[in-house]
Amino acid sequence: MRIAVLGAGGMVGSRVIAEAGARGHHLLALSRRPAGDAPDVTPVGVDAGDPDALRAALAGSAADAVVVALRTVPVDQEFLVGATRTVLDSAARLGIRVLVVGGAGALRSPGRAGLLVADDPAYVPAAVTAVAAAGVAQLRTCEAHGGGDWVYLSPPALLEPGDRTGRYRRGTDTLLTGADGRSWISAEDLAVAVVDELESPGPERHITVAAV
Repeated sequence: MRIAVLGAGGMVGSRVIAEAGARGHHLLALSRRPAGDAPDVTPVGVDAGDPDALRAALAGSAADAVVVALRTVPVDQEFLVGATRTVLDSAARLGIRVLVVGGAGALRSPGRAGLLVADDPAYVPAAVTAVAAAGVAQLRTCEAHGGGDWVYLSPPALLEPGDRTGRYRRGTDTLLTGADGRSWISAEDLAVAVVDELESPGPERHITVAAV
């Protein structure tokens, strides 16, 4: 496949680039400061906050799929929602599949079906409530989109660099936890799940993964 990755320089985006490249896919690395000299990666400079530039980059990508792996520090919900909406609109017109790597806050809290993780202090301390709320808003933007082929992938509560095992558990809209109550995955194994989903799409619009 020809896969465009928006936010290619970040923790998730860079690992998606590496994982997909290792499987023989061609990558377009979309970022504000593109870099890289791998033969299967084409760097594309684009500001995700510029809708016209983002639309032009996608229109010229000839991509089969686009992965949205955007993060801002501090969190900028307006930017995140706006860029996601632009990608969804453009991809629907172009017939491109969209995979949004979102936030765990949009998941249901385990054992408490009526409560989102974003509103559960057991998983989201006050210091990161804005980050969790932005992920929920991003999912709602996807759900409100009338057309197109998209899937929203929520990571578990903790996502950090680690080892690639190639194994993970897959769920739908509820946070996955281990026997010890931990909800975690390495960024490397999240990238495995992203590329697996692109290669063999499931029927669900909202999915999650966690370490085995």
